[in-house]
Amino acid sequence: MFMLKLIIRNSFRHKLRSLLTVTGVAVAILAFGLLRTLVGLWYLGVESSSSTRLVSRNAISLVFSLPLSYKERIRQVTGVTRVGAMNWFGGVYITEKNFFPNFAIEPLPLFDLYPEFKVSNEEKKAFLLDRQGAVVGRKLAKKFGWKVGDRVVLKGTIFPGQWEFTIRAIYHGAQRSTDETQFFFSWEYLNETLKRTIPRRANQAGIYVVGVANPERAAEISQNIDTIFKNSLAETMTETEKAFQLSFVSMTEAIMVAIQIVSYVVIVIIMVVAANTMAMTARERLSEYATMKSLGFKWLHITTVIFGESLFIAMTGGVAGVLLTFPAANIIERELAQFFPVFHVTPTTTLLQLLAAFLVGTIAALFPSWRGSTITIADGLRRVG
Repeated sequence: MFMLKLIIRNSFRHKLRSLLTVTGVAVAILAFGLLRTLVGLWYLGVESSSSTRLVSRNAISLVFSLPLSYKERIRQVTGVTRVGAMNWFGGVYITEKNFFPNFAIEPLPLFDLYPEFKVSNEEKKAFLLDRQGAVVGRKLAKKFGWKVGDRVVLKGTIFPGQWEFTIRAIYHGAQRSTDETQFFFSWEYLNETLKRTIPRRANQAGIYVVGVANPERAAEISQNIDTIFKNSLAETMTETEKAFQLSFVSMTEAIMVAIQIVSYVVIVIIMVVAANTMAMTARERLSEYATMKSLGFKWLHITTVIFGESLFIAMTGGVAGVLLTFPAANIIERELAQFFPVFHVTPTTTLLQLLAAFLVGTIAALFPSWRGSTITIADGLRRVG
């Protein structure tokens, strides 16, 4: 108890210095947590991918589409349970800054292939019956103030024109990690319009989402699908949804590595600052440590005091940084929803933040504790200031 009181009193002996050090650690831990969360969210689509879904696309590039006739042939492959055509629409709502993912999908297979999208039975039925109906995510609807029955117009970029939709359903995610900022509408509406306006682009699917009964046979089923269309005018490349998502993530992997490096650099910088603070403290108190030795205190007691003070300051800043991470993440999720549909701080990130704060306090105390515990009584009493 005596040692604990001594550690706490020493920690606040120089209030301004301690406050600045705690603030610096808190800011560093906050930045570390947000950067680690950002890296984790970049791979969220990969981690939340379903093992029961495959994606079949043109083997050359996503830019090239697949004939509609492929759908039935894929459906006949053993192990396939569902097949749905999907096109990236790329529409714009009012202005380009209102970006959100929007897709043309086949309504009937949508809810079977994506059980994580939850809607009421009434809204699902209304969507299936309305060719111009749309399903939107809860967060997207909240952002623009949409409600069921509202009319929405998207300006086509890939598919030119003004496209009118009626919101028939608002989905919410089965898990917190489910993206609730997407916009889905009937692929038939897109296809019928193209038949009238651009016939050569009709009856084409950007990708086919394929449901499989047994995830362990995903590789075999993918190979069987690609074999069917081998040497055709539009060969396919079928892969798991996770692999499909990874192909996008890999394009920006260098950026994610850079962000990870920055997150560690932030911790190293604050570690140096904390080490300098503790070195100053130890240098000022060498005469006190010598006095403690003359009163019978051992090197272990002095080391405990120095380590305790360093850890107390670092962990105080660390806890403050962790507590600030959650409101900061909520602000980011609210204000930048179009870029970060989900900005959730995981327990793993919180543990890493506390571990980083602990390492800062531990490493910062190494040299001061060695200096204080090894100095002789005569040398310590000889020092002034």
